[in-house]
Amino acid sequence: MLELLHIENIAVIEEADIQFHAGFNALTGETGAGKSIVIDAMGTVLGGRTSRELVRTGAEKAFVSAAFSAVSANLPGLAENGVYPDEDGSLLLQREIANDGKNVCRVNGRPVTVAQLRKIGESLLNIHGQHDGQQLLDEEQHGAYLDRFGGTENALSAYQTEYGEMVSLREQIRALQMDEAEKARRMDSLRFQIDELERAELIPGEEDELNTRRNLLRNGEKYLSALAGADYCFSGDEESGGVVSRLRDAEIALSGIRTLGGELSELYQRLESLHSEAYDLAEIIREKRQEFDFSPGELDAVESRCDQLYRLKKKYGPTVEEMLAYLERCRNELDAMETADDTLVRLGEKLKKTLQRVCELGAVLTERRQAAAKDLEQRIQQELRELDMHKVRFSIEFGEKEPAADGCDVIRFLMSANVGEDLRPIAKIASGGELARIMLALKNVLAEQEAVGTLVFDEVDTGVSGRAAQKVAEKLAQVSRRKQVLCVTHLPQLAAMADTHFSVQKGERDGRTYTKVLLLNREERKAELARLTGGNRVTDALMESAGELLDEAESYRKMLQR
Repeated sequence: MLELLHIENIAVIEEADIQFHAGFNALTGETGAGKSIVIDAMGTVLGGRTSRELVRTGAEKAFVSAAFSAVSANLPGLAENGVYPDEDGSLLLQREIANDGKNVCRVNGRPVTVAQLRKIGESLLNIHGQHDGQQLLDEEQHGAYLDRFGGTENALSAYQTEYGEMVSLREQIRALQMDEAEKARRMDSLRFQIDELERAELIPGEEDELNTRRNLLRNGEKYLSALAGADYCFSGDEESGGVVSRLRDAEIALSGIRTLGGELSELYQRLESLHSEAYDLAEIIREKRQEFDFSPGELDAVESRCDQLYRLKKKYGPTVEEMLAYLERCRNELDAMETADDTLVRLGEKLKKTLQRVCELGAVLTERRQAAAKDLEQRIQQELRELDMHKVRFSIEFGEKEPAADGCDVIRFLMSANVGEDLRPIAKIASGGELARIMLALKNVLAEQEAVGTLVFDEVDTGVSGRAAQKVAEKLAQVSRRKQVLCVTHLPQLAAMADTHFSVQKGERDGRTYTKVLLLNREERKAELARLTGGNRVTDALMESAGELLDEAESYRKMLQR
């Protein structure tokens, strides 16, 4: 369960520590006091979507941490992300949000991504927001609710695998099934491109060699002049010798004394080596000078080839390698089109078998869903009776559709609010209060199937009052005996039923708005309940009524413990 929520610089909350307890926890306060900000902070530390606007004005960063207890090491999302609770089952989630939008997330001190944090958070706490009841109006969500309840993940996964193969086959067939005129045009285009690229006789790495040769040819005179100068320096001419000749003379001069001492021998060896190196360099320079053929015709040919490659690159790719890859793709496409008839027959046969398999797996999925639907109808009906909706009938309708990613079923939740009325889609007849209670019933049933230990309800009482409000309060009290419940409410019936009651209060200090969260004792609870009932004018009668409400709630909770 959630033990402690620590908040820093989230909207109007500068700093708050909320120590939740087991059972039913209620948060009340004036409209705009910051109750929903507490819920937003929970969503933030659980990996929910957020933004820099959440950071309190003037602060560099916001920080939220949530400490959980009694966390199982086998909880989904932990081991797969390399995270484990402490020996006593405690787990600490942390998230820091800078005003530049950057996030830092940790679980038990280990850095994790937002996605990893979200995966872990989903297994720890479930938030029912103010507008979640509207999801019941979206019939596309009904199938997802049923799958969650029925645990049809394996059947759905097997179906979706085969469905994906079917979609792929259909796309392949569609690509081959073009009209004859379009096909002829495409084949002509491919043949032209293939011919143009093949005639070019492209060679990988050719472009670099061409650029090097072109640069050399463009600077031929400069190149030959430099080689000639270097050749003269090394070899000299008929009148004077060059470096090689002079080094040879020096070598001969020292040869007679090289045996007179170790230093002279070393000096002679160095001179000998220098002479040998100079001789080799001279030979290389001479060869390069002799072999270089400065031909204007070759320069024209190189320029023409470079221009050809430039034009081809504009059409087929930025490099020779990419143009060759494009050529291969064209060849493959042309080959596929030329053999399209045979390929279509083969793909058609494969598609037929795959479609049959999709229908078979879809039928298995439908059967599992229909079995789960009967159980869900009974459970929801039972929950609605406990919420004082005895005359409401709930049913799940199945229709058929062409195979889709979510199966072959059209699933709709139906209800009848009054005796004698036909079952109709929820969106057409449910009031706001009915939607709230049906969603509460659904959340409770789904929670029984999941390992989540904490349920959060943000104003689940919307559109509910009177006797219905009391039934909602009793239902939350029942749920809180199995799971920890946190509820933001405006109704005194719900607040009175809570085991623990917090008040969210807003004030001003030094020209800034601040929100604080206070744990209320019994007398403070009476005053808060009186305020919820009568507004700002709290009378003795209201205080007495609030005390009676607390007594009745305590009696009901004691009855649940028997």
